[in-house]
Amino acid sequence: MTFESGSQETRMKVFRLLVRAGENGMLSGEIGEALNVRQNTMSTNLVILLNAGLIRNERQGRSVRYFADFEGIRGLLAFLLEDCCGGQPERCGPLLDEIAFAC
Repeated sequence: MTFESGSQETRMKVFRLLVRAGENGMLSGEIGEALNVRQNTMSTNLVILLNAGLIRNERQGRSVRYFADFEGIRGLLAFLLEDCCGGQPERCGPLLDEIAFAC
């Protein structure tokens, strides 16, 4: 999958990084360092992903840790697949089951 360079590409990289981080998540500074993105740019992209329901955050003292929001991701996938297979969503059942077990 290819994306235009810029913010959209950065958000996809953040999202993938947080999915790989799993339940440990990552501090915002760690995300910026890992992707070589400035703090103000990273903050903007994190807010967009938060508002989309794809990630969540948790304050830890003065720091903020970010996590992939697997429930939000499942909801998005279910919404996207709702009308799949020519309006026969039951045909997507095996795929949805596989996604549910993978997370």
